[in-house]
Amino acid sequence: MLGLSLATAVAADELPFQIRAVATFNEPWAMTFLPDGRLLVTEKRGRLRVVTQDGKTGEIGGAPKVDYGGQGGLGDVVLHPKFADNRWIYLSYAEAGDGDVRGAAVARAKLVLDDKGGGALQDLAVIWRQVPKLDGRGHYGHRLAFAADGHLFVSSGERQHFDPAQDMQSNLGKIVRLNDDGSVPKDNPFAAQGGVAAQVWTLGHRNPLGIAFDASGRLWNIEMGPRGGDELNLVVRGDNYGYPIVSNGDHYDGRDIPDHATRPEFHAPAVSWTPVISPGGFIIYSGQRFAGWNGNGLIAGLSSKALVRVAFDGTRAREAARYDMKQRIREVEQGPDGSLWLLEDGTAGRLLQLTPTSAE
Repeated sequence: MLGLSLATAVAADELPFQIRAVATFNEPWAMTFLPDGRLLVTEKRGRLRVVTQDGKTGEIGGAPKVDYGGQGGLGDVVLHPKFADNRWIYLSYAEAGDGDVRGAAVARAKLVLDDKGGGALQDLAVIWRQVPKLDGRGHYGHRLAFAADGHLFVSSGERQHFDPAQDMQSNLGKIVRLNDDGSVPKDNPFAAQGGVAAQVWTLGHRNPLGIAFDASGRLWNIEMGPRGGDELNLVVRGDNYGYPIVSNGDHYDGRDIPDHATRPEFHAPAVSWTPVISPGGFIIYSGQRFAGWNGNGLIAGLSSKALVRVAFDGTRAREAARYDMKQRIREVEQGPDGSLWLLEDGTAGRLLQLTPTSAE
């Protein structure tokens, strides 16, 4: 278990970057860059916005209807790897079911931009859903990432119901792998089981809120633990990560959960945090603008109010630094020029651009 040492903490007045506030949003959750340098930003209540790097915002019409509340609403947004040719974008969101139940869904649509700074979604279609829909409004996960080979990975939380993470009749508490149209690849590890099990790439996850590929094509995920035990995991085809049987944290009511070390058959985290950092978004930096950061992981910290930097050594990882941002950070992305962009959490969450100071 890895805790924060004083040597890694960087105070707000010693940050190695300058911060520029660009725009303000109502509960922003995710963002992605368009080829023209503008950003798409999701707001939990269901609005999809487009914003220039100097802060001019417009709205994209036709976003799916969301079930807003708790942790639910409009979630992630990513572009198809061949977006320049096909204009497909992918959105995740909380979707209502019949009765007092809900679950995450992923839809794709064609983005049509207009000459007034906005646009619309066309041909919106749902390509994936959490099964089953459950009560409560937590632990959707629903982060999206495309692999280099074009497969779509979706992180699926266990919806605060624990046991579904180990149930192969459910795709909750899993990371799933799909084709870009939502169909199931025939070479998935549990494809022979059929049903939702065929979607599963890995199982035994709690609330995975970030997934990213490194330069070698390895997939990593960051997820919230219970009371303690936030995790950074190397995501390995077919592996079981143990939740809720094991965790390096405990239940919120104080009941013990056995640590990973007690059950070596489950894949243990590369890094775990107690006290927690409460991770939001996650990227692996591939730019040159921040000297020495290429290949490092960057984690948006919610309760930690920090940007957390992780250094990798092959399949091993460690926390390298923690930068005090003074606000809950929901999302982090890399800009086209190698600068970093953050979204603050909350009803007046700012979009921030980080650029290195001269010392960096």
